[in-house]
Amino acid sequence: MRKGLLFCLFAVQLFGQSNSGGLRLRVVDPTGLGLQTGVELVSEANQFRQSYVTDEAGILVARNLPFGVYHVEVKRAGFALYSSVVEVRSAISSELRIQLSVASTQTAVEVRDSDTLVDPHRTGTINRVGTDTLEHRSTALPGRSVIDLVNSQPGWLLESNGVLHPRGSEYQTQYVVDGIPLTDNRSPSFAPEIEADDAESMTILTANFPAEYGRKLGGVVEISTARDFRPGFHGNFVASGGSFGTADGYLMVQQGWGKNTLGISAEGALTDRYLDPPVLDNFTNRATTSSFAAHYERDLTDRDRVGFIVRHEQTVFQVPNEFLQQSAGQRQDRNSNETIGILSYQHVFSSNVLGDFRLMSRDDSSGLSSNALSTPIIAGQQRSFRELYVKGNISVHHGIHEIKAGADMDYGSIHEQFNYAITDFSQFNPGTPPAFNFLGHGLDREQALYVQDLMRMGRWTLSAGLRWDHYRLVVDRNALSPRLGIAWYWPRADLVLHVSYDRIFQTPAAENILLASSPAVGALDPEVLRLPVEPSHGTFYEAGITKGFFGKMRLDLNYYDRVFDNYADDDVLFDTGVSFPIAFRRGTIHGVEAKLDLPNWGRLSGQISYSNMVGFGYTPVTGGLFLGDEASDALANTGRFAVSQDQRNTISSRFRYQVVSRAWVALGGAYGSGLPTEFDGTIQDAVQQFGQQIVDRVNFNRGRVRPSLSLGASVGAELVKREHLLMRLQADVQNFNNRLNVINFAGLFSGTGIGPPRNYSIRLGIEF
Repeated sequence: MRKGLLFCLFAVQLFGQSNSGGLRLRVVDPTGLGLQTGVELVSEANQFRQSYVTDEAGILVARNLPFGVYHVEVKRAGFALYSSVVEVRSAISSELRIQLSVASTQTAVEVRDSDTLVDPHRTGTINRVGTDTLEHRSTALPGRSVIDLVNSQPGWLLESNGVLHPRGSEYQTQYVVDGIPLTDNRSPSFAPEIEADDAESMTILTANFPAEYGRKLGGVVEISTARDFRPGFHGNFVASGGSFGTADGYLMVQQGWGKNTLGISAEGALTDRYLDPPVLDNFTNRATTSSFAAHYERDLTDRDRVGFIVRHEQTVFQVPNEFLQQSAGQRQDRNSNETIGILSYQHVFSSNVLGDFRLMSRDDSSGLSSNALSTPIIAGQQRSFRELYVKGNISVHHGIHEIKAGADMDYGSIHEQFNYAITDFSQFNPGTPPAFNFLGHGLDREQALYVQDLMRMGRWTLSAGLRWDHYRLVVDRNALSPRLGIAWYWPRADLVLHVSYDRIFQTPAAENILLASSPAVGALDPEVLRLPVEPSHGTFYEAGITKGFFGKMRLDLNYYDRVFDNYADDDVLFDTGVSFPIAFRRGTIHGVEAKLDLPNWGRLSGQISYSNMVGFGYTPVTGGLFLGDEASDALANTGRFAVSQDQRNTISSRFRYQVVSRAWVALGGAYGSGLPTEFDGTIQDAVQQFGQQIVDRVNFNRGRVRPSLSLGASVGAELVKREHLLMRLQADVQNFNNRLNVINFAGLFSGTGIGPPRNYSIRLGIEF
């Protein structure tokens, strides 16, 4: 019986991201019999605070715990309070046996939540978004709830249409959802969103990447979808609405019984402002989104656990018009669909060895259609991407070592269909064909091997890894990528020093890569340059300090330097909105970041972050499709240019104050010093195309958009709070200063996008 219980405890483990583990507790009385007790786990560094109840045998298994230090508090009437600190640092769950004594005897020294504020073993920049932040976040427009949360972290920059740029990288953001990497473009105009209401926690990495991760490494966003393993029936309902005709609804229900857990969720939304329009009038910008997801998990044996996830999402939206397009009667419609199936299986070989296997099948498609009044071109496109992903690894705990080794394979099938017909020949070079049709098919084959080790040696922590990648699509390449991170902890000063080195191998964006690489594009212009887009190699360095103050605040300071060859970017084909990957000879990015976290100081909590970044790309081009004058200049030009996301100063903040026990208010804001712009015409041309108000927000002498500032406020209250029912109401106002914020203006590769004016929303949440 004891042997069976031991393996049951070890078998129950996380189906989630790389930097998470689990904790197994057994609470007993002085005679060794199990006790049903209340347990609270707190990690201020991870924004984690959760209450649990052990079963009648005194057993509790807590999953999805980000690596870090946790305060454990156990309470039961008639027994002394137990309080201690435990570390979660391995994919293999930690085990803790707690023996309570009678109330007259104190058996444990009480510790404070502040003891978990600084993680002594963190070797790189990691930002956590926990349950508290998710529950009290500002209401976002459809397609942007996760993106807005990531953008609030230092080092991340949001261009128009929800495109995230981590530390100066273009389209190199990787999402890891329940342990499965998604490396395609996840901005609203390319892919449906995984709703923030579906997330239990988020971990955001920008340095010292585990060797387990590759292919897209500008930044990694790990998302663990919500899983509450309580027995019985329970769920969550959220409804919101606000400006721009926006309405959103989300429902999640879950049933737990025996060794089984089944959960189902659905979401639907509509809005009249989905993308960031190029003019103030917000022409043709309506969208609808919908999603459905189901997950099932079961303990097959004491050593084996299996999980299944199915998710389908769809977005249908319009492309915003400029003045000329609107007056002509243009309408362009786009859609994106995604269906994902995931199988997870884990096996416990021994108390120190855990095996993990994952299989994912995914089908993505997107389309573009234009009516006959479109100008200067009628464009149509259908793209699809089918992917089979397989991953297996072994985790081993041995002494000071936490070792993980594994392999993954990613097999994709890409289909691209594109056509156009010119309606305004004055916008094109002589000789440009009046119509064009393209149909292409390609196979994407990628494999990787990796090994990583986390070593804790007193005050020192060493993280080391090595990854091998093979990539074959348009080109056939492979690379070795070593990773190294070192941290030193000074307990008396509550201070951690860390440095890291990452060698990275980043594959080109798959969107329209066949079109850009096909000989058929030679018919588009008398002058054509077509170069295969090579993978990018990069060297990343980071040095940082983490310092706790008064047990209430944590300050993170980081300096980073990134150097790339074949620096990745993207370009647009004619005026179609169809983008494709390109690359430049070299890219250099360096910057500093600061973040002050205040998890809980009395009634006040929040954060403020600052980023300063300088980024340059260096010509000539080394990959991509270039037509006309671009083709003749692409190889001849040698020099440097500010990358499209080169914003020198960025500030983001949000603070919340608990007015009374069941009501709170919050204030926040975001400031950006302005992105670079390149406009070939005159100011009069710009006014005619975009309007005087937008042109006034551009400094043409400096070649930059003028600074942006958006302030927001929220107020929330718990309307009902009972044992099995919690009802919350929240109201938000964004950009209450009503500033006209131009995000991009005629950027070299980013076009023009206008931020939302003052807008309002209200959200009702019910947990049952």
